[in-house]
Amino acid sequence: MMKVAVRYYSKSGNTKKIAEAIAKAVGVEAKEIFEPLSEDVDLLFFGCAPYAFDVDPMVKKFIKDINVNIDWVINFCTTAGIKSTRKYIEKLFSEKGIKLAEREFSCRGEFGIFHKGKPNSEDMKAAAEFAKQIVRE
Repeated sequence: MMKVAVRYYSKSGNTKKIAEAIAKAVGVEAKEIFEPLSEDVDLLFFGCAPYAFDVDPMVKKFIKDINVNIDWVINFCTTAGIKSTRKYIEKLFSEKGIKLAEREFSCRGEFGIFHKGKPNSEDMKAAAEFAKQIVRE
């Protein structure tokens, strides 16, 4: 059976909502990046949002400090403007010898006056379906 984990970083709660939807769909608990991975995983769903056109230093530290084997990482994110956080995390995972899958999940997140109510129940449903499809493959 595939060992799956979900880790996320969320300042506003947007990414946390998506992380919890993904985790529930695949039968694991979503945990913040402050709880390091303690065992090898086949698949890590990893989520964060961009802040000032980068990822938070805590995200970089989490990735740098990974000391378990991870076969694949699936990126997910919530954003107010850009499409994905992929370009900010791909090199970090690559430096650890960890592959970032091409497929990812991204949706709008509420930011100030923008995207009110996002992510909404439809976004969470879409994230859950995405996660189920990934683990079935």
